[in-house]
Amino acid sequence: MDVPHPLDRPVWSALTTDQRDFALGDTNALRFDPDYALFAATRDRSPESLAALTTLAPDEGTIGLVELYEPPAPPGLILVSRAWCDQMVADRIVERPTDIKIEPLGDKDAGEMLALATLTKPGPFFKRTYRLGNYVGVKVGGQLAAMAGERMKIKGFTEVSGVCTHPDHRGKGYAAALMTHVARAILARGEIPFLHSYSDNAGAIALYARMGFCLRRQIIFTLLARPDAFANLQAGL
Repeated sequence: MDVPHPLDRPVWSALTTDQRDFALGDTNALRFDPDYALFAATRDRSPESLAALTTLAPDEGTIGLVELYEPPAPPGLILVSRAWCDQMVADRIVERPTDIKIEPLGDKDAGEMLALATLTKPGPFFKRTYRLGNYVGVKVGGQLAAMAGERMKIKGFTEVSGVCTHPDHRGKGYAAALMTHVARAILARGEIPFLHSYSDNAGAIALYARMGFCLRRQIIFTLLARPDAFANLQAGL
């Protein structure tokens, strides 16, 4: 039997290895602490694992799965959305000289980071997401204009995530410079950078390819919610 690749089930791989300290749940199902991320995963597709996943779903909002195959419906949860994503990896990054000043970000920048992510919606980002890995940014006039960082960590692999630029500062190369910085730092540690992009986002995928990322495989991102939470989402609450 072939041994599954850890990136085929990145959430389960992360929460059972390098990021187990951020995990909630038991041997049947795990999720990231909701202050950090909405991602969850089951041990397998058994009824026991699916029932355990249901207990981890929040009363408000959603829980997200990142899986190679479409997961069966857990009892008591409703499908909110499902989308194909391109999972991309890089064993080298094309270096482009830049004079953009890149700064490390931390606790003192947490409010600005959350505000920028809330405005630009680079993907699920919560008040402590930045603590999952190293984050860097570009500041203009002392204000955060763009950022990028690390999210899921698996033995030998680290995800590039949280890449976003304020609308007033787009078109200046900030995102590419920050992603290059983050990915090269990952490679320097002897790890492989990876990322996820919606498969229909041709512009972003083309940018990542120019940087040195290539498609590893497609993967499915599923959002689930409890019935009351789903109703609130439908009502825009």
